[in-house]
Amino acid sequence: MSQTITDTNFNFPGQKSVYKGKVREVYNINNDLLVMIATDRLSAFDVVMPKGIPFKGQILNQIATKFMAQTEDIVPNWLIATPDPNVAVGHLCDPFKVEMVIRGYMSGHAAREYKAGKRRLCGIELPEGMKENDKFPEPIITPATKAEMGDHDEDISREDILKRGIVSKEDYLVLEDYTRKLFKRGTEIAASRGLILVDTKYEFGKTKDGKIVLIDEIHTPDSSRYFYSEGYQERQDRGEAQKQLSKEFVRQWLIANNFQGLKGQVVPVMTDEYIETISERYIELYENIMGENFIKADVSNIQERIENNVLAYLS
Repeated sequence: MSQTITDTNFNFPGQKSVYKGKVREVYNINNDLLVMIATDRLSAFDVVMPKGIPFKGQILNQIATKFMAQTEDIVPNWLIATPDPNVAVGHLCDPFKVEMVIRGYMSGHAAREYKAGKRRLCGIELPEGMKENDKFPEPIITPATKAEMGDHDEDISREDILKRGIVSKEDYLVLEDYTRKLFKRGTEIAASRGLILVDTKYEFGKTKDGKIVLIDEIHTPDSSRYFYSEGYQERQDRGEAQKQLSKEFVRQWLIANNFQGLKGQVVPVMTDEYIETISERYIELYENIMGENFIKADVSNIQERIENNVLAYLS
């Protein structure tokens, strides 16, 4: 097994605080910069799995930072630099407490809700007669409230977001506009690589000067679902499962092993062999999504490598 990074405990110059999310650890430097470390932790059904996945953090960080660069002409983002394969450095932002989920297809959570008989998702009426993985007439935005580590994110409607004052109407309209623009660009980039961007989520924050920017990740296999374009319609017509690129394969394995993050359920044991197959799938995801070979970083001492690279950048 390759070395993984599942927890960090750095003490950088000017460090004010550390926030540990499900996958990323964020260090506040002088209330000015954020150093965000993408760990190899794997989260599914809002539960962090016991073992790390080799190279997962590097994969997520590199996909996210490259897509930030490919979308900064349409939506501003928080990113300043990437001093290490697992690290992004950017502006300190005050995050909005909603995730902007946008769906082009009836898949994943939306499909599970639909199968359960629900025809309304986040205040949006869903058409009758849809099959799993069918395309929506137009992409729909289905926001979720941000959960603390270990808690489930919850669906929420635009009306409830505004009524509860989670986001002001003025800001929320900007978030919706940015979400649609990013999804359109992501769809175009995916199509150029023979992929369909099925659904994704974006997170936004405000800089000190009040500018709304994209933060966290964008179009990664943790935040997005992709199908292969080739054969999509044929598989739909035959009622077959779609060939996809996302961590949905992990969720399906967990479901098959009686785990969906529900109370009383126990995470099934992931063998080293299965962990390696997940790592290989993530590398496959990277190479298909980015259209380039994945180059593994030196993992002989990940903690030391990250610390040295961040210290060199901050100095």
